[in-house]
Amino acid sequence: MTHSVSRRDFLARTGLIGCSLAASPLLTPVSFAAAPWDTRFVVIILRGGMDGLDVVRPYGDPAFRALRGTMSPGPEGGALDLDGYFALHPTLAPLMPMWEAEQLSFVHAVSTPYRDKRSHFDGQDLLEAGTESMAGVRDGWLNRMLQVVPGVTSQTAFALGRNDMRLVQGAAEVANWTPQAELDLSPQAVRLLELVTESDPAFHAALSEAQILSSVEANDDERLKGEHMEIAKFAAARLSEDARIAAFSLNGWDTHAGQERYIETALARLADTLITLRGKMRGNTWSKTAVIAMTEFGRTARQNGTRGTDHGTGGLMILAGGAIKGGRVFGQWPGLGEGDLYLDRDLMPTRDVRAHAAWVMRGLTGLDRGVLESAVFPGLEMGDDPGLLL
Repeated sequence: MTHSVSRRDFLARTGLIGCSLAASPLLTPVSFAAAPWDTRFVVIILRGGMDGLDVVRPYGDPAFRALRGTMSPGPEGGALDLDGYFALHPTLAPLMPMWEAEQLSFVHAVSTPYRDKRSHFDGQDLLEAGTESMAGVRDGWLNRMLQVVPGVTSQTAFALGRNDMRLVQGAAEVANWTPQAELDLSPQAVRLLELVTESDPAFHAALSEAQILSSVEANDDERLKGEHMEIAKFAAARLSEDARIAAFSLNGWDTHAGQERYIETALARLADTLITLRGKMRGNTWSKTAVIAMTEFGRTARQNGTRGTDHGTGGLMILAGGAIKGGRVFGQWPGLGEGDLYLDRDLMPTRDVRAHAAWVMRGLTGLDRGVLESAVFPGLEMGDDPGLLL
């Protein structure tokens, strides 16, 4: 169930009249829900298929440099060494204090059950539904989680953006707030263009580049003061009070061409968001918080001819917060050598990303494993506890 609050009502109630919260093409809704436990859970959907091999670079794998050429270099090219095998994209340098404080981790070689067709829309739907297929599925896994917890209310529930997230759709009450926005193209027009062009790699890449360019060139000064910062500040304030769960998304990860430039913009926004969440949470809230950032699929292991990467399979999950076991790169690394890649093109997934999300939820809320495997993520086999939380 959803409740809507107008932009003016929201600004009046929160004292933000006069502040600009114009909608950004890189953002979709943020939702909040109160819950009876004291920990905080933040889910960020990274829309567009983030290249995990560029974000956390396996420079210790002998095959990596051959696949990437001069793109995505290791420490010799400015990446930040994490553990002698993996190195962090230099744009995420502001997050190194979190890594060193053991409040930042990564999980490599994860994916949903989605395979082979590599459609953003299908991939995102499956990621947010949390199921093995979309047959008969109308709600999202975060909403189903709220449905099975007794005493959950939506005393504080807001969404910033223009479109609902499947992740929070369902019978449990989650309210959404959508700012008034004036864009050259309506959300419906943009989605239609994306659907029409997705089957043609050249047109799809051109549209992705145009969308990223429009945000980079028109909003370059807003990276540090943009809507993602407003969302993070508001999220931190609400999570410091009654809210226990927050969910929102950041776009801009579809890097078919010129990836080195465009991924920097997306990573800078992500870094800003995490730093603001941590910095603006009051008291000891951050110490009780787990943030997970997930994407619908990874990208190809090999760079393409336009210094980009195409839609792939295995990807990366990012974890942050005082409640997570930081300073680690989790996951079973499959290797990138001959015979190691999925269909000889993608990072091989070695674990279901839903299992990691389920273990985080179990640790934060105490939900029974059977409930998580049957009601929240139907059909999931969680496997052994990967030890993502303290």
